[in-house]
Amino acid sequence: MLQARFRSLGVAWLVLCVVLALHVFDEATTGFLGVYNPTVLALRQQLGWWPMPTFTFDAWLQGLIVGCILLLALSVPIFYGARWLYIPAAIFAALTLLNAAGHIVFTMLGHTVATVRFPRPAPGFWSSPFLAAASIYFLIQLRKTREPKLSASTSA
Repeated sequence: MLQARFRSLGVAWLVLCVVLALHVFDEATTGFLGVYNPTVLALRQQLGWWPMPTFTFDAWLQGLIVGCILLLALSVPIFYGARWLYIPAAIFAALTLLNAAGHIVFTMLGHTVATVRFPRPAPGFWSSPFLAAASIYFLIQLRKTREPKLSASTSA
């Protein structure tokens, strides 16, 4: 049964998913891969190994579209307060917050690594404040729906 206390969590999840989709659109239309792929290649050259892959535009965009659809599909269990999703959802929200912060920091720097420079703002910058806000809002709602801990005085 859908409980009122999970409604705000579900709404926060939907907002985060929609803002993520807008962020993908922002990245796709501002040349994100033109900065991302050279950054990955530069880090591989400098470090000898780097865990992030490079992408073609079609594979990258298709993967993100499928990912956004799957995340939206998780709205139903989120609205019902599925506890098994709390940790993965919190990790996802933290990663989107870090993603937004990266776009903002790279905009201030004008580069990712020393050899990969771009005109400001960084690709994906314009949606980043909204992505950060949606991530924080979801994390706050997630915290509010945790099971309350019983204190010693109420458990006796």
